[in-house]
Amino acid sequence: MPHLLVVEDDPQLRAALVRALRDRGHAVATASTGMAGLDAAVTHRPDLVVLDLGLPDVDGGQVLRMLRSVSDVPVIVATARDEEPEIVAALEDGADDYIVKPFGSGQLEARIKAVLRRLGSTEPDEPEPPVRVGGLLVFPSSREVTLDGEPLELTPREFDLLCYLARRQGQVVSRRELLAEVWQQPLGGADKTVDVHLSWLRRKLGETAQKPRYLHTVRTVGVKLAAPDDAGSPQPERG
Repeated sequence: MPHLLVVEDDPQLRAALVRALRDRGHAVATASTGMAGLDAAVTHRPDLVVLDLGLPDVDGGQVLRMLRSVSDVPVIVATARDEEPEIVAALEDGADDYIVKPFGSGQLEARIKAVLRRLGSTEPDEPEPPVRVGGLLVFPSSREVTLDGEPLELTPREFDLLCYLARRQGQVVSRRELLAEVWQQPLGGADKTVDVHLSWLRRKLGETAQKPRYLHTVRTVGVKLAAPDDAGSPQPERG
């Protein structure tokens, strides 16, 4: 039974979320303030946190940053803030997903299942062999990456994205496919989410969109991961 923590200050919405999530088989704890939520997340180590941004004591974005400094617990931001800068900021701060109020309990449940399924699928019965792409070595089973023999520090979502592309090295993968397979959003989502994470990966790989080494954009088609000698000459993307 997954253990969830809901950090939400609205008592009616909090009660409704608890009731809906418990009806779907989750164990649910709650907090009505940011600091109480941070303490509960660190102390009780839930499987996933549903975090509001508009909290009475500390902004949810700050709570997320503080939580990310001490824990990799998956976080779904659930908020009324629907402007792109807010979404990008939450993703940059380490959110695993972002859902805008008002939303149905079924939609939230689908997001929760997608995040937990993705994390749960990282421990197969038999260790998956590492994937090499040039100087890049990806270890799916241990969720580790090295670049030219040096460890590469990635967030959980950055690792999922890089691993998915590494398993399909040399193939052009569309953003729609990445949203469906990495973010588990088969009904669509924001291409900006993919672009932001690709930008972070490029930075950690020591490259830019204008001067790619491993991550190459093929205009109007998608992106591919390839060893520098096998990359060909795809056109760089802007931004």
